[in-house]
Formats: sequence, C-alpha cells, structure tokens
Amino acid sequence: MGATQGLKRTPLYGVQRAWGARFGEFAGWELPISYAGVIEEHLAVRTAVGVFDVSHMGEIVVTGDLALEVIQEVTCNDASRLADGQVQYTALMNPSGGVVDDATLYRLGKDRYMFTVNAANTQKDLEWLRLHNDGRAQIEDRSAHFCLLAIQGPLAETVLGRVVPVDLTAIRRYWFTATAFDGAEAIISRTGYTGEDGFEAYLPAAAATALWERLLEEGKPFGIRPTGLGARDTLRLEACYALYGHELNDGVTPLEANLGWIVKFQKPVFLGKEALERQRADGLKRKLVGFEMLEPGIPRAHYPVWAGGREAGQVTSGTFSPTLKKAIGLAYVPVEATAPGVEIEIGIRARRAKARIVPTPFYKRAG
Repeated sequence: MGATQGLKRTPLYGVQRAWGARFGEFAGWELPISYAGVIEEHLAVRTAVGVFDVSHMGEIVVTGDLALEVIQEVTCNDASRLADGQVQYTALMNPSGGVVDDATLYRLGKDRYMFTVNAANTQKDLEWLRLHNDGRAQIEDRSAHFCLLAIQGPLAETVLGRVVPVDLTAIRRYWFTATAFDGAEAIISRTGYTGEDGFEAYLPAAAATALWERLLEEGKPFGIRPTGLGARDTLRLEACYALYGHELNDGVTPLEANLGWIVKFQKPVFLGKEALERQRADGLKRKLVGFEMLEPGIPRAHYPVWAGGREAGQVTSGTFSPTLKKAIGLAYVPVEATAPGVEIEIGIRARRAKARIVPTPFYKRAG
C-alpha cells in the first residue's frame, strides 16, 4: 500500500501496520487512530497501561548564553525556575495575549532547552522563536532526530521499568533523566497527556522501534495495549487537557482557557503581558467550561452553544466518555453562564439538546 498523498509518516509506521493500526490524517501526518478499538484502548490506559507513538510532535532546541532570555520573552511561564532535568508546561505568546502554541519546555542543561510542540505548529513556532531571537541564541528544529513514545497508565512504571536501565521511581512528575537504550541516547520524562501517571521517551528511530516491541512483549502480563490518537483524545478530554486548534489558538488567552496558573505576571516582560494584565483587570468576558449532556447526543467541535436563551458560544471538543459512560464536552461561554449547575443547550444537528455545566476535570486519577 503506497503512502497517502502528501502525508508524512513516523518511522514506526511499518511496525504500527503490523500491529493492526487503523490510520487517519492528523496535522499533515498519517497516524494510527486505533488498533483494537478506541474504547478498549482508552480503558486499558485508565486501568493498566498503553503505549502511543507520538513522534509527529515537534522538538525545537534553544541553546546559548542568552537562550533563557529569549525563552522568557516569548513564553508566559517562568523558565528561570527550572533546574537541570526539570520540565515545565508553558505557552508561546503573541502581543495580544493569544496563544501561539502550548508546549512543554525541558531544561537539558545550562543554557540548553528543548520545546516539545504541537505537530501542526512546529514550523510556525520555529519561525516565531527566530523572529524574536535577534541572533541571541541558537534555535534548531530537531524533530527529525527524535521519535517519541508515550507509556501511560497506572502500570506504566512497572512495565517501562522492566525494559529501560533507569530507576523510574526516582523520576518525579515533570522531571526527566537522560539514559541510553539499545545503544542510543534517550530522554525519559514523567509527563503525559492522558490524566494518568506515565512517561514519555525521546530516542532515535531504530531504538524507538526496539522500545516499542520490548514494551509490548514485556507488558503482555500487565494488559498493555498499543494505543492510537482516538483514545489519546478521549483520555485528554476527560482530564480537561487543552488541544491546540480546539481549546487554544492565537485569539484565546491562557486566562480564558483556565491556564492562568502558567502565567507568571511577576516576570518583568513577556509577549502579551500588558494585554493579559488588562484582561485580568477588566474581567473575563468568556471562559472555558466543561459540560455533560442531559439529553441524547454527542457534542462535537464547532457545535453551537445556547445560554440564557441565546446563542452564546461553540463547543471546542466533545465525546462519549468511556470512563464516565456519558457524553461530555468543553466550550467557551459567557462568564455569567460558567457556574456548575447552569443548564445550557448544544445544537446537535437540527435540534437543541440540554446540557449542564459541571466542575472540571471530568476525571482525576486517585492519588
């Protein structure tokens, strides 16, 4: 079977086909949507462990004496707080307070940092960083060098620990360690996008293929499943993790998206700071909320939302939750309609279906 016209593939494409992956298009890539099925894979991650190939994600390395200065100016979080081996969730910002992209930032060492960014935004982020660099740091797209596997679920530590020469119990949440696997340099971080405990492993293609196969072999007694992007989306939605292009974009601010905790106003300067200070002083006009359906229907992105008898917003993401066994979604609505218990309506095809604002996240793991 030939490549789908114009779509990129990760180096693990052949391995995924051998494991029965069903493929679809995402951000210009042909990627595994599911293997055994979205619900089965979702529940495996919630109760045991799943492994994802997310090698389509971008990696941008920023180095040099002034690397931190550049990063501080273009992101809203405070990278100066990072120690070597620490990871931070952050956002690249524009002057109007909108989100250019959300990213994880790794401090690889003194004056060495790595952004992991959304696949669809890699080139945009690279150009944005270079635009605001003014020759101060070295900025390099290293995406082609890395494959990225995510090992997620309550048994992730057990299974991965049988495969890699690392004491995973010593890696705290949002920290990483450098190691070697199959003769190649690797980074293993305690991070993820599912709402479960888990790890993400960065390593070259040949070593990533070996890691994939070893994980699925060693993980058999623990119920491991190869897991696609379909389950990744339902898992992140239950945990209320934002997806760029849905909950986040250039016209949405972190304050509106419930990400005020990553905005560090005490920083002297960063792109969008003045706009965010004005928004904080004036008060939000809209805010991201979670809702559950009270009537039959599955909410999907761009479905209209009615609040107080008028059309007031749009669904950003929606699905049937395999964990909660109900239809859930996220939407931006006017602040006066954001309190838990407020009833809204979702336009599903030719009718309005009742829904209710609920506290978020929809799902939070024990412990």
